[in-house]
Amino acid sequence: MKVSIITSVWNNKNTIEDAIKSVLSQNYRDIEYIVVDGASSDGTIEVIKKYEDKISTFVSEKDKGIYDGLNKGVELATGDIIGFLHSDDIYADENIISEVVEAFKKNGTDSIYGDLVYVDKEDTSKIFRYWKSGNYSFKKLCNGWMPPHPTFFVKKEFYDRYGKFDLDFGIAADYDFMLRMLGKYKITTSYLPKVLYKMRVGGASNRSIKNIIQKSREDIKALKNNGIGGIHTIVMKNLSKIPQFLKKS
Repeated sequence: MKVSIITSVWNNKNTIEDAIKSVLSQNYRDIEYIVVDGASSDGTIEVIKKYEDKISTFVSEKDKGIYDGLNKGVELATGDIIGFLHSDDIYADENIISEVVEAFKKNGTDSIYGDLVYVDKEDTSKIFRYWKSGNYSFKKLCNGWMPPHPTFFVKKEFYDRYGKFDLDFGIAADYDFMLRMLGKYKITTSYLPKVLYKMRVGGASNRSIKNIIQKSREDIKALKNNGIGGIHTIVMKNLSKIPQFLKKS
């Protein structure tokens, strides 16, 4: 199975190299790596070009933000499976893609997801928050459960069939996408019970009170768009994050 990994980046010269190295260090051989840059001006492009001979596709042009960049990557992808690695982040180890592919083969599902940890910006071995996903059920989805989007690997055929990220969302397009796939269209999924992904703290959705309010409004819109849950879903979704700060290993 061919896996397409997509990184969307804009003006992030400090960590893009870590992301690139994380993909290139994977021991699974059939990886198509696509990097979509939003016309960076801070030196990011120069960092990417150091690895251009190892990157399958590199595009640099103005875009409408991260979700637009990811959509461009999906359009360019030729793999059977699509995954994302954001430019601030890294995979937990070099075996991740191999284990994801093995899980697809073993379980025969349309998608796979796992666990994620939030780590220090400088020391990625220092964990602040552990997002342990657990097994999926539609009832849990209606009650605020969701998998960490960066760990959500989906067969490309479902992007072709049910669409990519909705650019009407500024922050919650990933939540809308997962609700659409798992809730509205009910693609099958299975849980890979291990940490797949390390995310540096400081994501856009939690960067300020204003962003948190915007995220909640967009979450409600995503639920309405997909005919799932309601206000109680948002309340439970936020409450479910509390244990993530208690479990750190």
